[in-house]
Amino acid sequence: MAVEIVYETHATTTDNEAGIATGWLPGRLSDLGCRQARELGERRPGAGFAAVFASDLHRAVQTARTAFPDGRPPIHQDIRLRECNYGDLNGHPISLIAAQRAQHIDEPFPGGQSYRQVATATRGFLHDLATGWDGSRILVIAHSANRWALDHLLTGTPLEELLQAPPTWRPGWHYTLPADWPASIR
Repeated sequence: MAVEIVYETHATTTDNEAGIATGWLPGRLSDLGCRQARELGERRPGAGFAAVFASDLHRAVQTARTAFPDGRPPIHQDIRLRECNYGDLNGHPISLIAAQRAQHIDEPFPGGQSYRQVATATRGFLHDLATGWDGSRILVIAHSANRWALDHLLTGTPLEELLQAPPTWRPGWHYTLPADWPASIR
């Protein structure tokens, strides 16, 4: 069997609108983001999900709780689904982070982490999905770094290639986590 993963980024935040890279800061949804989160719940009203897994950062949790206010499907927060920690650059302009992104694939941001470390955390999350949720359909609400990690881990696309393109939004990405998913990062 396999785990079907539907991935959604958190809804728009006040930082997004201001051109700020929130990183590990909590962030909060803007008025537009609150509408987007409600639309997520309307677009995917349960949709056969066994569970929703969200980053434990406030903006992702707020998205999940706004989309599914009755707690169905059940919402689980997971620290391994956090955005990349930009360390000293959390809360700085997105343009600054984007200009440095390729330098931090393996080298952590000062006081933070690397994108490879995000992939490693996401790998641990996928391992737990493969062993505990086999045959399930799961909704994940997280951040752009996690989507890159999923693409890297589940499609084999190199992080170097993924980080060249700016993050784009769309209403969900679909992944299949095979039952025999490998134990090591490609």
